[in-house]
Amino acid sequence: MIIRLEEDQWKTLTDAEKSVITYINNNEELIPEKSISEMAEESYTSPATVSRTIRKSGFDGISELRYRISARNEFNQEAMIVNAIFQKSMLECQKTIENLKVPTILEVVKRIKRAKKIYLLARGATVLVAEEFEMQLQLLGYNVWIMRDSEHMKRSNLIFKEDDLVIIFTVKNSTPELGMAAKFAKENKAYVVSCTCLPRSELNQYSDVYVVGYTKYDYAIKEFLVTSRLPLQIISRTIIEYLTL
Repeated sequence: MIIRLEEDQWKTLTDAEKSVITYINNNEELIPEKSISEMAEESYTSPATVSRTIRKSGFDGISELRYRISARNEFNQEAMIVNAIFQKSMLECQKTIENLKVPTILEVVKRIKRAKKIYLLARGATVLVAEEFEMQLQLLGYNVWIMRDSEHMKRSNLIFKEDDLVIIFTVKNSTPELGMAAKFAKENKAYVVSCTCLPRSELNQYSDVYVVGYTKYDYAIKEFLVTSRLPLQIISRTIIEYLTL
């Protein structure tokens, strides 16, 4: 049995929650391939009940339960790999959300609303995050422009103005030109927001607001050193969704 509860814990459960645990324990080998909706239907409960019961049983959620079962059943190697990927994504989401502070998000939102012009800086694959953010800000009526060219960043001291807002997206600040542009922005009295996955970096000293996400730094495509941008997408989505309220 994957779920073992003490008698005192069992007594605190509702009949529906007991049904979910019985179903999971009786169908353990099938759980890694089941969705919450399928589990709810087959246990004659609801998705909310299944999710709540899994957490009451000591797991962070369905992804951890699937992963733990896959790890026990080593013969199901493919399911174990997929569930490990689920677990990684869940960890990045959970820790990024835990890192984010409400006052920080509200300050960024306030600065976006005040800014006469907004510059989004990003390099490499992170440009895709910035492009989506740009499109959404434009739909909301903001004056926003992406700076993706390193040569433009080197000369950004000629571009940034005192009333500008500069938002930098970078997973691990591996591009020197981003730090250079942040320095120029600060010197020109623009307001600088850095969204990154490094608790400390060169950008700290030039940033008015430093927003930190979480990534495991596992390379999704090892040959090209491509890392997950999911934490940056969570940060940008949080800001955009608040702006739409």
